[in-house]
Amino acid sequence: MKYLFIDSATTNLVVAIINDGKLAYIYNNNDGHDTSSKMMPILAEAFDKACLKPQDIDKIFVVTGPGSFTGIRVGLTVAKTMAYTLKIPIVPISSLEVMVSENGGTALINARRGYVFAGTYDEDLNVLYADSYVLMSDNLEKPYISYDDFNFETLKPSINILKVVKKHENDEPINPHMINPNYLKMTEAEENLKKHDRES
Repeated sequence: MKYLFIDSATTNLVVAIINDGKLAYIYNNNDGHDTSSKMMPILAEAFDKACLKPQDIDKIFVVTGPGSFTGIRVGLTVAKTMAYTLKIPIVPISSLEVMVSENGGTALINARRGYVFAGTYDEDLNVLYADSYVLMSDNLEKPYISYDDFNFETLKPSINILKVVKKHENDEPINPHMINPNYLKMTEAEENLKKHDRES
């Protein structure tokens, strides 16, 4: 089986192709917020180096969030377009699960104003604390794993794409039209609109 994996939810862009249980290609690099300009060239390189064509892919695994609103949309748009046009099954994945996929732990993404996106998984990627938008507190289980800088100790993510794919390869695929970003919170524009509605 040949799988495509896309994670553009954080500053660390990951694109991988798995061929019969082995990594045929992986791009795993902190690109800041330059995902939109890099996604298509990296995808082209991925298929070239894996000696495959997009239509060879049997299933797409795409990270739907939480994380960067723009980043999530970039990866999700690419994945949904491929899934629909080429009739490839698509499976959603959590960015927080990917971040702790090597050894487990609590993944944190800075959501500003004291809030974080947080999720805790054990080493087998079983959910111990469901992905949430919460105030940062000591109640969250250590170790903390994050790409972001906090004023407390965190470990940098060590990801294991093969482990994530194996965990989810039998998940029920979702209709490409029905798969949506998992922001865990409203966008700032939505929050402002809701605030305006309450005040009017």
